[in-house]
Amino acid sequence: MLPITGKIRAFLAAGITATIAAVMPLHAEMLDVEKDELKFGFIKLTDMAPLAIAYEKGFFEDEGLFVTLEPQANWKVLLDRVITGELDGAHMLAGQPLAATIGFGTKAHIVTPFSMDLNGNGITVSNEVWAMMKEHIPHEDGKPVHPIKADALKPVVEKFKSEGKPFKMGMVFPVSTHNYELRYWLAAGDIHPGYYSTTDVSGQILADALLSVTPPPQMPSTLEAGTIHGYCVGEPWNQQAVFKGIGVPVITDYEIWKNNPEKVFGLTKAFTENNPKTTLALTKALIRAAKWLDENDNANRAEAVEILARSEYVGADAEVIANSMTGTFEYERGDKRAVPDFNVFYRYFATYPYYSDAIWYLTQMRRWGQIAEHKDDAWYAETAKSVYLPDMYLKAARMLVDEGHVSEADFPWNSDGYRAPTPAGDIIDGIAYDGKTPNAYIDSLTIGLKSKQVVAGNKLVGG
Repeated sequence: MLPITGKIRAFLAAGITATIAAVMPLHAEMLDVEKDELKFGFIKLTDMAPLAIAYEKGFFEDEGLFVTLEPQANWKVLLDRVITGELDGAHMLAGQPLAATIGFGTKAHIVTPFSMDLNGNGITVSNEVWAMMKEHIPHEDGKPVHPIKADALKPVVEKFKSEGKPFKMGMVFPVSTHNYELRYWLAAGDIHPGYYSTTDVSGQILADALLSVTPPPQMPSTLEAGTIHGYCVGEPWNQQAVFKGIGVPVITDYEIWKNNPEKVFGLTKAFTENNPKTTLALTKALIRAAKWLDENDNANRAEAVEILARSEYVGADAEVIANSMTGTFEYERGDKRAVPDFNVFYRYFATYPYYSDAIWYLTQMRRWGQIAEHKDDAWYAETAKSVYLPDMYLKAARMLVDEGHVSEADFPWNSDGYRAPTPAGDIIDGIAYDGKTPNAYIDSLTIGLKSKQVVAGNKLVGG
């Protein structure tokens, strides 16, 4: 099989270049990019879709970019290869650029001009755990009432503890959305997910449920083997558990935090400084891809599913991918419900890199001890601004508007970089979030480090 390389398509397309130029808007601007051959990494998840679509629909080539897309073994390898320059950029967990920039896990200045999607994750438990949870979940018309809170899991965790058995759950990476969403859901149900410290990075200090890392595609098989009792992961690996009959997704991240930010496209700061026009060009291509994915009420999703199902992208059955990509989500086998915003790529300003999104991730790092010591509100704002690049994004968006590819109304031109505060009713624990007051938000959460508390050994001190 030929590698996924833009050079091949560019060669085939050479003969129609003049025709394309003739039909393009007269005011289209082709950037004089500093680097036209690029290699981008991704993990086999449906939310890598903007990369696949930008490639397959020729949006990269429209910008003079010849791109190779390459799947990576895991998130650590992906990040390391961006840092070393083996990859020019990559589909990343939103926490990765932030953690690298502040020096948690590794130290490198990673930035993002583009947020890849909203929502898209779920929490799945084994059939055994689900059977025990159901006793504590209200039902209506024979079906569980959603959203299902972790309150229903708490008696199960306590039963395991009384029998001397650890309750184990998987997430994909220590600074992943999945880790923070799983922790958020557990803590909202009074189940402690554990702390990190400068001397213990297991994340299991004082934990009721023990969380550990499992690569996304391995989640279902790890659950089936009994190594873990549940997990939080992106699609299609929750729906895969349903199709295999080995587990039940109990909640989506849309139900944990409505329209929460998910992946980003990450590059080194050095790359953006050395290649500003290239960065603009790739951002333009990704914005167009995101628009294609959502336009006309998701009319293109069936085609997107066919593309993503290919082995070079996600490589899961199209039927499994379609279960969540086409406006539905299946919980128990046969319990398929409409979730039109489970995967959002463009609407609701999904691709704009909001500082407040970055700050939420930083609050969760602090809440669980990955940021070991108290930081003032200004630190959160400054860190977010050093990583998220809304000005670069809007510059790319303005060019696309001028070229006739997108609409003026599609972008938050007057934003100060902060979303409006998320109301309490949109979050599973009923606690509102305002990115402009991170410490007040941290202190309002029931479980987690407060103010100036630190983790010392197996206890909290200070505060």
